[in-house]
Amino acid sequence: MKRIAVLVSGGGSNLQSLIDKVHNTYGEIALVISNKKSAFGLVRAQKAGIESVYISGKDPDYDKMVMDLLEAKSIDLVVLAGYLKIVPQEMVKKFRNRIMNVHPSLIPSFCGDGCYGLKVHEKAIEYGVKVSGATVHFVDEGTDTGPVVMQKCVSVDGDDPKSLQMKVLEVEHEILPAAVKEYCLGNIRVEGRKVRIK
Repeated sequence: MKRIAVLVSGGGSNLQSLIDKVHNTYGEIALVISNKKSAFGLVRAQKAGIESVYISGKDPDYDKMVMDLLEAKSIDLVVLAGYLKIVPQEMVKKFRNRIMNVHPSLIPSFCGDGCYGLKVHEKAIEYGVKVSGATVHFVDEGTDTGPVVMQKCVSVDGDDPKSLQMKVLEVEHEILPAAVKEYCLGNIRVEGRKVRIK
């Protein structure tokens, strides 16, 4: 069974979807790490009996401590679930095509530097799009620029940023566990920018 680490910064609802749909069925969530002490994701992990670790995001050795933990726990796949920190280049190289992120838009729209949380949905509504959605992608050296694993649309119809956020979050809770499941089953192949799912 593949060993998964989930990195969180907040409420951890995407972590919960992984606990409910993937953990101990397709893969084992062996570790949850947060850069925020108050992250409810840590509580979710503890309730599920998963080892959870808080490391201050301000610690100068933060990146090294995270990578050392991933190595010590023999992690196969790293999942960023509402993780508000840039992944260092060294970690991207070490875990090439083994770090998945979920983003609340249809990449390449409304992504990149400064596009996170409610800001993404504000920009989508301001632009006047008819559809938005969520994307699961592999992490590369850029911000939200890695190969797309899965996407799903929602309609934008009379929504405000908050209601659109809730619609998109439901979709995130579907496609993130689905993508992780396919990874754990060995069904994902990356060919350049294209991700093939058996």
